Amino acid sequence: MSLKPSGPSTGLRLMHVHAHPDDESSKGAATTARYVAEGADVHVVTCTGGERGSVLNPKMDRPDVWENISEIRREEMDAAREILGVQQDWLGFVDSGWPEGDPKPPLPEGCFAAMDVAEAAAPLVRLIREFRPHVMTTYDENGGYPHPDHIMCHLISVAAFEAAGDGTAYPEAGEPWQPLKLYYHHGFHRERTQALHDAMVARGLESPYAERLETWKPDPVHAARITTKVPCAEFFPIRDRALLAHATQIDPDGAWFACPLDVHQEAWSTEDFELARTMVEVDLPEDDLFAGVRELLAEGRLPA
Repeated sequence: MSLKPSGPSTGLRLMHVHAHPDDESSKGAATTARYVAEGADVHVVTCTGGERGSVLNPKMDRPDVWENISEIRREEMDAAREILGVQQDWLGFVDSGWPEGDPKPPLPEGCFAAMDVAEAAAPLVRLIREFRPHVMTTYDENGGYPHPDHIMCHLISVAAFEAAGDGTAYPEAGEPWQPLKLYYHHGFHRERTQALHDAMVARGLESPYAERLETWKPDPVHAARITTKVPCAEFFPIRDRALLAHATQIDPDGAWFACPLDVHQEAWSTEDFELARTMVEVDLPEDDLFAGVRELLAEGRLPA
């Protein structure tokens, strides 16, 4: 069963740019579900096929899965897309894999992270000009975590955000369109983790976060980067269904679901973002990715 809008179209358009299939479900999926239910049009762009990703669910760590990993990950993405009620496009780049070793080995030839940024941004510029999003999301300069594909996803997203409205850039990619806001995901930060830990301990539950928090020092500078907290707890169940659709990546008995749903909803009811670029006036902090955009749309000051 796919998510359907609960009301008429709002005319608002949101584009998420992600590195791999499953990222759209592990980062900002409840926010996606909320906006889809409200009538916004949401488009997920997936940069790579996840071909070099690990199989993180022990139940799926089988020879038949490994032999068909590319096809299976596409099927998982199809299922998650239906659950979230979004459009989705592949940029078609090849997963770079997670480099292991000291020193780390060179990136595989032809992989996404080894590409020229301007070249890799071109198909994203085209999709932006076709879909015409008002708001975009991606990762920060560290990729959220330093996977080479996540860092490259950041680089091409910023480049495309800045180029899409410039008629002299990528003239073959369609009519210019300037998105109005660009956000970075900040879903896995210390404040949230501490809140989930405290809530579990208060209920007499064993917290999976205790050991990590012991060595995770507070970073007020990083915490201050969060500008926007989107209330979306009622959509956490849809997020969880989308996550579970990525069966090669998500173990239903693993860490993703160690915190019970009701505890998570009560302890941390938002998904959190950093407003990185804006073409509209805003008042920070925000609770809506479309803050400032809704008003312009309502006043008829935005093109369709």
